[in-house]
Amino acid sequence: MANVPATDLSADEALQRLIEGNERFMRGEGRSPFLGRRALTDLLEGQQPFATILGCSDSRVPPEIIFDADFGDLFIVRVAGNIMSPEIMGTLQYAGTYLHTPLFVVLGHEHCGAVRAALETKFHGTEKRERVQSLLQMILPGLAGVGPGLLPEGALRRAVDANVRWSMDQVLETPEAQARVAEGRYRLVGAVYELATGRVRFLED
Repeated sequence: MANVPATDLSADEALQRLIEGNERFMRGEGRSPFLGRRALTDLLEGQQPFATILGCSDSRVPPEIIFDADFGDLFIVRVAGNIMSPEIMGTLQYAGTYLHTPLFVVLGHEHCGAVRAALETKFHGTEKRERVQSLLQMILPGLAGVGPGLLPEGALRRAVDANVRWSMDQVLETPEAQARVAEGRYRLVGAVYELATGRVRFLED
């Protein structure tokens, strides 16, 4: 795999671009990424995405649209519950090593079905089909701080945030991520998409 030129944006500039794109989306001024604003021929020689997004597979949360991004802007990995697995970790490593994206975002969302199902397993012992349950087992460790005393929707809100932070923690446990963050070359942030408003709420560090 050959290295490709990196984006000229810093991590902070990349984050600001995401915030501004989400603001356009909320105002109803977003531009569809499928209109081909950037000539596709510009991307034949390679890609220079300014951010890598690990998001949930939920059909209501397409990152290109909610961040009003164009072709080639975002390197996107989507999986139910925005979980970590060896395959996901390898994809993120590819983005950092070969695409040099300065910003990494773990993007959860309100009313996440995978997180809700994990809570049902945690509190009620409910189990799903085998492979789905295996996915939920990857979410459960991050929900240790979510207690049974909350109302269901309150527990789900807290669990969604906790799951985002759990995925972030797993990234930051890797020596490579620790080194890149310490060098100031990369930035990792967590965020939650609000289905009712269209706002992306970035979590505080």
